[in-house]
Amino acid sequence: MVYRRPPTATRRACLGMMMAMPFLARSAFAAPVSIDFDQLYGKVGVLGLEFSDLVKQQAGRIVTMQGFMAPPLKAEATFFVLTEIPMALCPFCSSDADWPDNIVVVYLDRKQTFVQPSARIAVTGTLEMGSWTDPDTGFVSLLRLRDAAYSVV
Repeated sequence: MVYRRPPTATRRACLGMMMAMPFLARSAFAAPVSIDFDQLYGKVGVLGLEFSDLVKQQAGRIVTMQGFMAPPLKAEATFFVLTEIPMALCPFCSSDADWPDNIVVVYLDRKQTFVQPSARIAVTGTLEMGSWTDPDTGFVSLLRLRDAAYSVV
C-alpha cells in the first residue's frame, strides 16, 4: 500500500480564495433587486403588454416592490393586489388582456394582517411572469410575487 500525502494548499491558492470570498458572499447574500411599476413593461404592442428586460432577467428571483394594498376580497385571504396608487376597490380583471399595467398580485408566505389602502408598503417575494389563473379564485394575472412578505414603509 502506497501512502500519499494529501495535497497542501499553497500560499497563492489561499490568497486567491481570500480575495474571492467577499465577491462570493456578496452574490450569495445580495439584496433583492427593487422594481418600480414603471419598470414592469417595455412597451405596449399589438399583442398587448410586453415585459421589460428587467422583469425577464429577474423572473424566478427575489425582488422588492413598493406600492399600496388594494382592499382584499376577504379578510382571510392569503393574497392581495399591490397597486401603484391607493385604490378604494380591488382592480380585478376578467382576463389578462384587460390586465392593468400598474398592479401585481402578491401571494403571501403566511397570513398577515392587512393594512389600510392608503398605507405605502414594501413587498419582497419571488417574481413570476406570464399569464396564470388562480385555481381557487379564477383571478387571472400576468405578474405575481410568490412567498411574499410585506411591511409598512
